[in-house]
Amino acid sequence: MLSILGFLTIALFTYLVMTKKMIAFTGIIFVPIIFALIGGFGAKLPSMMEDGILLVVKTAVLLLFAILYFGIMMDSGLFDPISNKILKVAKGDPVKIAMGTAVLALLGALDGDGTTTYMIVCSAMLPIYKRLGMNPLVLATVSILSLGMVAGTTPWGGSATRAISILGLEASDYFVPYLPTLIGGAIWILFTAYILGRKERKRIGDVLIEQVAAAEMAVAVEDTSSVNKKLLWFNFLLTVALMVTLVLDVIPLFILFIIAFSIALIVNYPNLEQQKKVMKEHASNAIPVVSLVLAAGIFTGILQGTKMVDHMAGDLVSVIPDAFGPYFNVIIAIIGIPLSFFMSNDAFFFGAVPVLAKAAAQYGIHPIEVGRAAVIGQSIHLIGPTSAPLWVLLELIKSDLGKLQRFTIGWILLSALVMIVLACITGAISV
Repeated sequence: MLSILGFLTIALFTYLVMTKKMIAFTGIIFVPIIFALIGGFGAKLPSMMEDGILLVVKTAVLLLFAILYFGIMMDSGLFDPISNKILKVAKGDPVKIAMGTAVLALLGALDGDGTTTYMIVCSAMLPIYKRLGMNPLVLATVSILSLGMVAGTTPWGGSATRAISILGLEASDYFVPYLPTLIGGAIWILFTAYILGRKERKRIGDVLIEQVAAAEMAVAVEDTSSVNKKLLWFNFLLTVALMVTLVLDVIPLFILFIIAFSIALIVNYPNLEQQKKVMKEHASNAIPVVSLVLAAGIFTGILQGTKMVDHMAGDLVSVIPDAFGPYFNVIIAIIGIPLSFFMSNDAFFFGAVPVLAKAAAQYGIHPIEVGRAAVIGQSIHLIGPTSAPLWVLLELIKSDLGKLQRFTIGWILLSALVMIVLACITGAISV
């Protein structure tokens, strides 16, 4: 009975979100409440909901201040010098331009927002692609791979945040052992950009490349004379210190970002009115996601408190051959690829992942590995029908969905398999 109620909870929630009859925030709260009442758990609902919120409160705080911090870094033009340097160094070479696109996209994706990343990359690189006659779908592919890996796997990115919150994980425990996989993935994306760039170089021909190089690519570079160089260096050093401290794991991540954001706010905006304005502007990006994480805590608390998820996992495990049990985390990574394409992140992480994690636990697999496995397929989500930033990207590069999907799908699937192998080799996913 509890298993049926659990699957109905997930099915109804997924249906409501996918058909846009409810936003994820309301669906993830009211659907489990309804089925908990049907199951006779009305008296225990408040305590279960409270326990669930306590599981995710650290993640919610981390996400809030990480978004605010990277918002300030983007506003300050922290990555503009890198963008301009890429354009100057490229000198019309499609290989260097494609690899520069990857570097810029990997850095831009740090703020966790797909729309922002696409706008940064396209504003800097698309004029160069057009001038040289490079295929804008190369830019799109490299940007999607970068965004899926960085924003999809960092604790302040939306996907990993959902996985961490719904599974009740510590962000640093999830992220620090995953860093070698992330670095390996970044190298792979640079290699992919190199291959795509070589194909474009061959297609375009040396004559046109030399003509464009002779015309001085620097004319496409924005004037940065108005940028405060001292602030730029300060923000760079602050971000480096933040990342080093993050890796050393000496301070909880959410406290680390609170401190870093406070320092960045005071130094970049000494005027009190400016500080208020900046916080209001970037809070509009943070609040919807933070509220969703807290709502996910209620969802988790109810499914765990009622034991629905235990019974669901038992039924799921019963249909999997015992020989596959030790590799269940790899299975999760593989099946997460098609699921990420068709399902919204809310439906996948809040609906499917808790059940998969409970099933994995019966094979002795820790939820933290399930969380890492679940985010590997995020690049393919970015070309799926439920990805909102996708439509922004299509508008920017003036392409249609079918053409984009045909061009990118092979590279995305190959990259997902590479990430699975890297995760296994580095120990992020044990086999």
